[in-house]
Amino acid sequence: MDTGDSRARTIGPSPAGSPVVGRVIGTEPATPLEFWVGVGDGAYLQLDDVVVVDRLLPDGQRLSISGVVSQVRARHEGVRMDSDVFLVADGVLPAEVSEAAQVLATRFEPEVFVPPLPGEEVRKAVGAERDAALLFSQMPARLPAGLSRDDEPFYLDLEFVDGSRGAHVNISGVSGVATKTSYATFLLYSLFHSGVLGAEAANTKALVFNVKGEDLLFLDHANTRLGDDQPARYARLGLPVGPFGSVACFAPPVRDDPNASPDVAARQREVTSFFWTIEHFCRDELLPFLFADTEDDRQQYTMVVHNVTARLRHAELVGDGGVNVDGQVVRSFDDLVELIELKVDPDGPEQWAGRAIGAGTVNAFLRRLHAARPHLRHLVRGDVPHPERHRVDFDRAQVTVVDLHNLNDRAKRFVVGVVLQRAFERKERSGQARPLQFVVLDELNKYAPREGSSPIKEILLDVAERGRSLGMILIGAQQTASEVERRIVANSAVRVVGRLDAAEAARGEYGFLPPVQRQRATIVKPGTMLVAQPELPVPLVVQFPFPAWATRAAEASREREVVAVTGTHDGVDVDEAHAMAVAAAVADPFAGFPPG
Repeated sequence: MDTGDSRARTIGPSPAGSPVVGRVIGTEPATPLEFWVGVGDGAYLQLDDVVVVDRLLPDGQRLSISGVVSQVRARHEGVRMDSDVFLVADGVLPAEVSEAAQVLATRFEPEVFVPPLPGEEVRKAVGAERDAALLFSQMPARLPAGLSRDDEPFYLDLEFVDGSRGAHVNISGVSGVATKTSYATFLLYSLFHSGVLGAEAANTKALVFNVKGEDLLFLDHANTRLGDDQPARYARLGLPVGPFGSVACFAPPVRDDPNASPDVAARQREVTSFFWTIEHFCRDELLPFLFADTEDDRQQYTMVVHNVTARLRHAELVGDGGVNVDGQVVRSFDDLVELIELKVDPDGPEQWAGRAIGAGTVNAFLRRLHAARPHLRHLVRGDVPHPERHRVDFDRAQVTVVDLHNLNDRAKRFVVGVVLQRAFERKERSGQARPLQFVVLDELNKYAPREGSSPIKEILLDVAERGRSLGMILIGAQQTASEVERRIVANSAVRVVGRLDAAEAARGEYGFLPPVQRQRATIVKPGTMLVAQPELPVPLVVQFPFPAWATRAAEASREREVVAVTGTHDGVDVDEAHAMAVAAAVADPFAGFPPG
């Protein structure tokens, strides 16, 4: 079979050091934003490859156009019918196999927006050319965010994460498959251990809400299931291998336990129980967070909620977290509910519910309040000595994990709302953006749904819209971005997508993904994410190393051993000093037990 002159497709080395893989074809229109490349013999291009093509302008200036492969196709040239493939295979019909790749442009240097000319050589970008093509070389501070499919580092521009030019990260994906929480914790690990924050890293804090299982209670334990190939992947990113060095865990107390022991099963040591005293509940106006469901906002009893909240603010303090209201000492949530029920009686003398409030509205308020009693009585109390020891302390460690998995939805909303409000108010009072405060929150669609309003949603909107200037950065995640408040998603400078449901992938919220990547989002494997950042016009497929910290109890080393990788790997220096510092900070395995 005559296949023509194959020498016309022979390729060779590039003067720039990157291998030539083909030429711009002339059978498809080339535009400044998109063009097609014919792949040469002995070469191939795959999705996500980075390529560069040069063009000599009429004034003698050389233009370099960089891009990312978004689609690849192969076909027979010289045939007309589908069945001709059998004739070609038998050598009866002459035909040539042609491979071509679609390229979406990412960078023009200099910025002259003209298309590449057909016939120009196209080379696969490697090394410094790849960094320039993906704008990594222009980033003042690069945050390691994963690896490409050929294990090359991928970076985020820190200025679009820390609030300098943008802030917030939003992660979408199917529950249990998209590894949203794993990627969020990987970004935190990279922020704290890559050196990108410099001296600020020591004072930077992270608040992590653990909403599913006890997986995030072991961030300070080394992962015993870390594969032998993973240290090299961390080394390529310039990261040490080990757990988080400074973690404080907080969990709700066991129900009906007078000692308020933390309600956790897998981790028995170094977990602090948290609750709020009756005093704090009244003084800090926490009652509205019991009515934080968006359905509550549609009801008329919200006026009753605010009126009762204003009355409780004037309660007298009696010590150990209790209050005195009109001569009645209140030390339990049940007593507080009964007191409120007495005071809001429309026919009573107190009129706490407010004027012109009907009995039906008051009864609706009371029904919701009584429904919260079994779920909140262990979280709001005044019967434990030294209650100050049971507060969520943001300053105890670099990473603060607040466990919610044993709480029902109403109690979860209460805890998330109150803790977020306190963290946000702390940043407002400081008046400074530094040190940064990161917040990791999954299930955003539950706490900030698209429809309706609630106290938690208002706080999250404040964080999304004003957090950049305050130094409070939200790393939010959800299964469906289409069900989350638009302004929260829109204010996220970095968008990350894992495995998506096909119907969800078709939603307008994922319009930043090219059509091919929308299709890929429905089949990507766990550990693979599509990451979009502002300066790079094309989202890139990124993989991240297997967590070096335990993600569940079965992976946690008993003695919290730190696996430290030091030295140099492929020219990347691993932070030996940091690895030694973390190893020195490993806790005594017997810490937490009483002396003697």
